[in-house]
Amino acid sequence: QVQLVESGGGLVQSGGSLRLSCEASGFTMDRYVIAWFRQAPGKERELVSSISRHGKSQYYPGSALGRFAISKVNDKNLVYLRMNDLTPEDTGVYYCAVGLANKDTDVASREYLYWGQGTRVTVSS
Repeated sequence: QVQLVESGGGLVQSGGSLRLSCEASGFTMDRYVIAWFRQAPGKERELVSSISRHGKSQYYPGSALGRFAISKVNDKNLVYLRMNDLTPEDTGVYYCAVGLANKDTDVASREYLYWGQGTRVTVSS
């Protein structure tokens, strides 16, 4: 049974940092893309960052570029999202997700199969 458990969220002031963790079980992590999504209040869920099977490639499609860093430790089934220079716009629930990967160089997925329950991040101004 696939399980994803996020942790590390909390309340932080603007300009602060947090590190989110995603602990995975029930599947072989080095066969999948792993991603972090965010759902802000009143908005749709959006991709924040994703990482390839073996962690060699990372993707930051939006405002996370230059501020966030995604990493994974396959043999420990852990994925991290280091977030620096946080702003109130980063507020939301952050979800870890497992996506299909056709090859090692895939850095994002068209289909995310499994999701965690999320961890809430609140950035105060």
